[in-house]
Amino acid sequence: MEPLLPGHIYHIYNHSNGDDLLFREDENYVYFIEKYRKYILPVTDTFSYCLMPNHFHILVRIKEKEDIISAFNKSFKRKYDRCTLAKERENLVSLFVSKQFSNLFSSYTQAFNKMYDRMGSLFMKNFKRKRIEDEDYYTKMITYIHLNPVRHTFVSKPEDWNYSSYKTILSDAKTWLEKEEVINSFSDRDNFIYCHLEELNKEV
Repeated sequence: MEPLLPGHIYHIYNHSNGDDLLFREDENYVYFIEKYRKYILPVTDTFSYCLMPNHFHILVRIKEKEDIISAFNKSFKRKYDRCTLAKERENLVSLFVSKQFSNLFSSYTQAFNKMYDRMGSLFMKNFKRKRIEDEDYYTKMITYIHLNPVRHTFVSKPEDWNYSSYKTILSDAKTWLEKEEVINSFSDRDNFIYCHLEELNKEV
């Protein structure tokens, strides 16, 4: 499986096992985001996301090595000397980022299973990742992610779905998302909206 390399952008997605739902009610979505912020924000910059009842999509950039090493040290409450880091950092960085995603899924699953009196895994074993290396593909991926609820006929417009980053990116509120960077990649706010509408019209 492709490693998650520092400084690179990835489309990351995963699905529930079988016919299970990842999210049954509002508080599930909220709890997932809480855990996402705990485990994933220290190692990534997040551009967009969409949580669907049985799957999710996110677009992230893996933070630089030193930031990830810092998160690693805080997580494990130990300091690695420079010699050790020099030898291990390449493997350590990639493995730690992947481990943070595993921690997210495991933590969420444990709480979900307890709440609904179920057992077993909830997510598919290996989460998918696709590296994004082209600017046009990057912006298209953002619109693709935000239009997921429309594509699956849950809503008719992306702003009607409460569990994606679309409305947050357009709002003036402070956010943990890389909102300004996303808007700038579309040139401005109006073009961000226009590109989503254009893609939406193609799918109608």
